[in-house]
Amino acid sequence: MAARRPTAASSEGNRKSMQANRGRDTKPELALRRATHAMGLRYRVSVRPLPTVRRTADLVFTRAKVAVFLDGCFWHGCEQHRTRPATNREYWDEKINRNVERDRETDGLLRAAGWNPVRVWEHEDPREAAERVRVAVEEGRP
Repeated sequence: MAARRPTAASSEGNRKSMQANRGRDTKPELALRRATHAMGLRYRVSVRPLPTVRRTADLVFTRAKVAVFLDGCFWHGCEQHRTRPATNREYWDEKINRNVERDRETDGLLRAAGWNPVRVWEHEDPREAAERVRVAVEEGRP
């Protein structure tokens, strides 16, 4: 039987902080959108590339079959910038590890369906990331 994870925040301050986290339209996401749009690229926002899979990409280029995910350093286990919380460390490590596994699974499902997943870290320069996206889109155009 799996160990039972705590389901509540360790403090009221943590609970409020978690509730304030945005699921979309974050500053890094908006910066990436502006940079890709400035390159003349047009995309859909917060769309499931595969309708049968409950995974939402931040930017989707349907014709080119490119799905862009902008991953937060904390939530997706960035080796360079990830910080480890002082409280509930076991819970957070497990949660982040599950996120990383789900990211890998998502990439595999997309590739199997003929899509090209592009992962961008929130700390990346938006113009450099947009250039990677542009190349992927051009390679994927019919």
